[in-house]
Amino acid sequence: MIRTLLTLAALSAPAAALAQDPVTIALDWTLNTNHVGLIAARDRGLYDDAGLEVDILPYSDTSSTALLAAGAADFAYMTSLGFMSARAGGADLVALWVTMQHETGRLVYGADNAAITRPADLSGKTYAGFGSDWEHALISTMIETDGGDPVYDTVTLGTGAYEALATGAVDFTLEVATWEGVNSELLGRDQASFAYADYGIPDQQNGYIGTRSDYLGDHADIVARFMQATQQGYEWAAAHPNDAAELMIAAGDFPNAALVEGSMQAIVEGGFLTDGDTPVGAIDPERVARMAKFLFDSGVLKGTDGQPLDWPGSVADWYDQGWMDQ
Repeated sequence: MIRTLLTLAALSAPAAALAQDPVTIALDWTLNTNHVGLIAARDRGLYDDAGLEVDILPYSDTSSTALLAAGAADFAYMTSLGFMSARAGGADLVALWVTMQHETGRLVYGADNAAITRPADLSGKTYAGFGSDWEHALISTMIETDGGDPVYDTVTLGTGAYEALATGAVDFTLEVATWEGVNSELLGRDQASFAYADYGIPDQQNGYIGTRSDYLGDHADIVARFMQATQQGYEWAAAHPNDAAELMIAAGDFPNAALVEGSMQAIVEGGFLTDGDTPVGAIDPERVARMAKFLFDSGVLKGTDGQPLDWPGSVADWYDQGWMDQ
């Protein structure tokens, strides 16, 4: 009798109360609004409804791509450069999703700097950088496209770049408009900017979620459930930016709640999550190919020997969105 009652109770229990499939995802950086759909899917019960127990791993010194490639995580949230560098270098990773439908990065300088009115004016100026080959390829292309000589001084400062720019210690840097850009506005910093795509850089999508090819092959059902719930989380966030900001603030350790709120508004108002009728998270094959080609041609993508890699002719096997059809 007791066994029968337990069986009936189990059959009538909600899905969330039954055994969940465990899933881990590694983040590319400390928690921020790029990850809002993950938090929304977790905290609004979408992962539970999909029969998943999702552990969002905290950011660490080991990159999310490295954790994923090593099998230490089932999924990873990755920057475009991080994903493409790892994949080109031989890591068997496959992109399933992209968060931002357009480039959120931009080149910024002090609005009161009369010596800078166009990218060509950056020749001979001082750049506060972050130490990647991508930056040099990006800035050089922008200067050359505008008819200038791509010669400038670089000081590697990391996140200290923004304070250095504000104090006039450097002339320009790069920022994410939906985060550092919002923060600069909150701090009252008067800055101007150049959009990458206006000066020879392909407009790229960014914020990939991916897995390993073997995991996708062995766990196609889990991948589909995880990605569909994630998509629902980002769709909800795009439609409810204020509520999404509150969820983020409750989930993270943010010293300035206004930054999170402003960032969500910038993401939604800028049309970064949504692009017309394009489904949230949809990967555009043409834009992936254009950016990958740019990175190969610029010598940014390198092999394990440190030498630039040759363009493979196609990167169509770098992504798979079959989960959208399940």
